[in-house]
Amino acid sequence: MSELAGYSPSFKRPAEIMRLRRKRARSEAGLGSGRSNSESSPRGGLSGVRRFSPGPLRGSESRAGGVKRRNPFANIENTYSSPRKRTTSECVSEAVPGRVSVEPEGENATLRILSRNPNRTKPEELDPFTARLLGAEALSKDIKKVQEACSLPEDESLFEEDLSSEAQTAPSLIASPRVPIPALQELPSGCTEFPADWSLKTRLLFTSQLPFTWAEHLKAQEEAQGLSQHCRAAVSTLPHSIPEPRSSSELRCAFQQSLVYWQHPSLPWLQLFPRIGAERRLAGKCAPWAQDEALQQLLMSEWSVSFTSLYNLLRSRLCPYFYLCTYQFTVLFRAAGLAGSEGITALISPTTRGLREAMKMEGIEFTLPLLEERKHRNPGVSEPSPDGEQESEDGDGNPAQVNSDEDDDEDDGGFSWLEEMGVQDKIKKPDTISIKLCKEHSEVRLDHKPESVVLVKGTNTFTLLNFLINCKSVVAAAGAQAGLPPTLLAPAAFRGATMQTLKARSSNVKMQVQTGYRDQFSLEITGPVMPHSLHNLTLLLKSAQQGAFSTGLYTHEPTAVFNTDPRTQGECTKESVLQDLGGCGLHPETLQKLVEPAVLGKSALRQLDMNEYKYSWKS
Repeated sequence: MSELAGYSPSFKRPAEIMRLRRKRARSEAGLGSGRSNSESSPRGGLSGVRRFSPGPLRGSESRAGGVKRRNPFANIENTYSSPRKRTTSECVSEAVPGRVSVEPEGENATLRILSRNPNRTKPEELDPFTARLLGAEALSKDIKKVQEACSLPEDESLFEEDLSSEAQTAPSLIASPRVPIPALQELPSGCTEFPADWSLKTRLLFTSQLPFTWAEHLKAQEEAQGLSQHCRAAVSTLPHSIPEPRSSSELRCAFQQSLVYWQHPSLPWLQLFPRIGAERRLAGKCAPWAQDEALQQLLMSEWSVSFTSLYNLLRSRLCPYFYLCTYQFTVLFRAAGLAGSEGITALISPTTRGLREAMKMEGIEFTLPLLEERKHRNPGVSEPSPDGEQESEDGDGNPAQVNSDEDDDEDDGGFSWLEEMGVQDKIKKPDTISIKLCKEHSEVRLDHKPESVVLVKGTNTFTLLNFLINCKSVVAAAGAQAGLPPTLLAPAAFRGATMQTLKARSSNVKMQVQTGYRDQFSLEITGPVMPHSLHNLTLLLKSAQQGAFSTGLYTHEPTAVFNTDPRTQGECTKESVLQDLGGCGLHPETLQKLVEPAVLGKSALRQLDMNEYKYSWKS
């Protein structure tokens, strides 16, 4: 077999393959005219680069006139003629100094490469393929430099748009590298206090470079002392900085005291907060009251007693505030003087048109504070009133309600022209309910939105108490929460309440920094975190962590609008409020913070940082 002509045992120079390559070169040399025509056309690519090909032709200078067939495995996004790469190459010529155009072949590319690196081989020693390969390498480096210098933010990435719009916008963005990017909202810094947040938190995550070992494994005596301090409303005064927090028994007792809250009902096998959207979490749990009406009535009777007791404590200013959580909405009751209000206030969120109509039927007067705020900002924009009727003004400028009877007459007379034409029987008129729903569309669209928050003030809160006790919609009729009374949460003890504590867990992780790795310590608090608990914990960490920590706050979203300012006309003096609420059981600094007017609006705190005993936050 070794005697056969053209046979190479080592397969270094297969004769048949070399013959086919020479034949292909001769056939491509005779197609020079076709190549020149394709280059002169506007759609022609660069010389030496095959259309729909990921790279230049090997030895294209020797076969400059040849036209290769289209590669069926090539992707248009990898070719030079794709809009993205064509845009990038145009941007390179505009943004890179000293670069005029893309020249992947010829002596220009070779000389340009050699000028950048004199140690390379001379031009006459380079074969055409090597010269083109070096040119492509230099081009890719320049493109990377331009992309790094002109990188866009992720939300403004050009790849999220179609290729046509990308080809139009990219040159202008890259040609001017200093594109103005919208600045992020600066965090307030240099504050010794942070604003009160009336929303409920489901989780707090504290991080610091100092360990949280002082919050671990409390002794039995320290735990008992902390619970006793909470029941007696004892005030713990900590020093500005604690050098050895782990050995500070006073700090550990105060930490246990800040974790206590009161809840009704309390079922150990059910997590009763949050209640909105808890069907999946409560599905499959044991619920003996679901099919027992007598048991449901017993639970509601006990709940009514606890609710009434809690409201009486609030009215006597022995309880500063409490929350009522149902499967549809959450209610925040605040004592007189808190958040800058004159009397007792109640905020309900989110609400529906049905709930608002039921409250009107019971004679409860309420307002929609966010809608009123929008009216003051935009006087010309008409918004639905809480009563579901449009307001007008009489000749003296006083608001007057539009007569609903006249509206009904107009509705009936609006189709009188059908009778005049004699086609009233052939065309179906919309019924009265459909007409009414169309008119109330502007009010219905507020349902389950932050703008639907309802504010009840003064003596109307007592009417709201009776309404919630007798309202059947506060208890689910079906599902995993069927027959389960709403959850009551308060910072003070009340009749039928159960003492609960927030769950605390500390850990540490290794974080990579420039010099290696460093320890990052964290303390996680889970449960219904109320405003006083958040403030008490920050006071403890301020002393234990030497004024340096960060906090991530996870808000129960339906309660974020509780930071709406309830004030309307007058304000009560801060000194008198602090004196009246002195026996509510809160820390004096916490009470002083909760008395201040709400400033966060319908937003809540998301991030809270302390550095050198100065707060900064983001909402």
